[in-house]
Amino acid sequence: MKKLNNYSIKKDVVLKNRFVLAPMTTYAGNDDLTLSQEEERYYEQRGKTFGMVITAATAISQHAQAFTRQISAKNETYLPSLKRLAKAIKKGGALAILQLHHGGRMNALGLYENQDIVSASNVKAERSQAVEPRALETNEVYDIIDDFKQTIVLAIKAGFDGVELHGANTYLIQQFFSPHANRRMDEFGGSVDKRMSFPMKLVDMAIETRRKYASQSFILGYRLSPEEYETPGITLEDTKKLVENLSHKEIDYIHFSLGSYKQSSIRNKNDSRPVIDILKAYNKNNIPLIGVGGIESKKHVQEALLMGFDLVAIGKAALSDANIVTHIMDDQKIKKVIDANSVIPHAMKERIKKWSYLKKSGYQVK
Repeated sequence: MKKLNNYSIKKDVVLKNRFVLAPMTTYAGNDDLTLSQEEERYYEQRGKTFGMVITAATAISQHAQAFTRQISAKNETYLPSLKRLAKAIKKGGALAILQLHHGGRMNALGLYENQDIVSASNVKAERSQAVEPRALETNEVYDIIDDFKQTIVLAIKAGFDGVELHGANTYLIQQFFSPHANRRMDEFGGSVDKRMSFPMKLVDMAIETRRKYASQSFILGYRLSPEEYETPGITLEDTKKLVENLSHKEIDYIHFSLGSYKQSSIRNKNDSRPVIDILKAYNKNNIPLIGVGGIESKKHVQEALLMGFDLVAIGKAALSDANIVTHIMDDQKIKKVIDANSVIPHAMKERIKKWSYLKKSGYQVK
C-alpha cells in the first residue's frame, strides 16, 4: 500500500496528504463576483484536512464568466478577494491552487450587458441552451493569453501556491483542442498539433510568468478531459499527444477530469481498459497525475494510486462530508447526507438538489 501522508509534489513542496479537493463551482460569490463569507467558510473548512485545494473555476476576464455569481479575478480590484480566498485555504495547512477559467461558448446568457460569447469557431455546442459563439480573431486569442497571464500574476500576489489551467469540461481551452469546436484555418486550428497550439502557448506563458514573478515552488497544473462525445470530438489518440506534450513541459501535475477514476473510453465501448492505463504511458517525464471520480473509501484511494494516479481528487463526496479525508484515512464510512454540517454555501446546496445522479449514488440532500 502506498503512503497517504506527506507527498512531495515537487522539490521542496510537500503536501500533508495525497487528497485534493476537486474544483467545484459554488454559484455563491457576492453580487460583485468577490468571495462571499459562505465560500470563505467552505474553503477554510476543507483546507483543514485536504493536502491541496483547487478552487472553483475563476473567471480570468469579464468575457470569461460562465456562471451566475462566479468568483472573478478579472483585474486588480479583485486582489483583496483573492487574498482572502488563499488565506482561507492555507489556514488549515492545505496548498491553495487557483483554477483559471474561460467558459467560451459554454457561457450562460444574460450575465452582463453587451455580453460577447466567443470560441475558437462559430460552432454551437451540442447543448440545449447553447448559442452560436463569435469566432475569435487571431489577435484576440493572444489577448486572452494575456488575460490568463495577468490572473496568474494576481494569484502570485494573492499568496496562492499555484494555479491550474482549466482545459477540461468543454470550456474554452478544451474548445481550441476540440475538432468539434475548432474549425479554424489559422495557426490555432486544423491538425491536432495546431489545435494544441493554444493550450501549449498558455502553458509556456505560465512557465515564463512563474519564472519572472514567482519562485520555482509555485505550482502549475493542467486539467483535461480525455474525450468528447461529439462527432467530430476529442479522442484518446488526440489526448495521448496532449499528455505527451504536457509531460515535456515544466508543469507540476496533470489532472484528469473523469466520471470515475476507473473510467474506460466513452467513445470506444469495445475497449474496457481504464483511461489511466492508456494515457499514463504517454506521461514521459512522470509528472504527477491526479485522478477523480467516485472515490469514497480507503480502498478506492489505494486502487487509484496503484492504477497510476499520484493524487486523488474528491468532488461530490467532499460536499456532503466536510471531514471526508479524516474518515477515509481512518477507514471509516463516509457521510452521504448533505446538510448544515456539510458546510457548503446555500446557493451551492440548492443547485445540488437538482443533481439527479446524486440519489443514484446514495446521497441525500436535507
